[in-house]
Amino acid sequence: MSRADAARVGGMDRQTLRDWAHRFNGEGPDGLVNRRGAGRPPLLNDEQMRLLGEIVETGPEPAGDGIVRWRRIDLQRVIEARFGVFCSQRVISNFLSALDFSHISARPQHPKQETHVMEAFKKTSR
Repeated sequence: MSRADAARVGGMDRQTLRDWAHRFNGEGPDGLVNRRGAGRPPLLNDEQMRLLGEIVETGPEPAGDGIVRWRRIDLQRVIEARFGVFCSQRVISNFLSALDFSHISARPQHPKQETHVMEAFKKTSR
């Protein structure tokens, strides 16, 4: 069968069939697997992403950072200070998603909060 007829049967262009044939002949069946496009390189490398995950996991230090929970704008400043990379808050969301962090967080607690005072304040009636 000619390449034109084979391409028509496969529902593709003759050039696409030719490219696939060359990839198959050169690399075997593994050559037909979709490859990752060249695209833009990631802003943070794997080590920096791991460090960002640790930073988010441990949370901010209220005395040093002046906040009790991370917001995207806060993480934006931390990434710029530690890694020298400026990125938008949307990219921060993508980083957090790639690290399997949810946008939902627990309500922050004040560092001087006393649990025994809270328990005494709660109603004790049945």
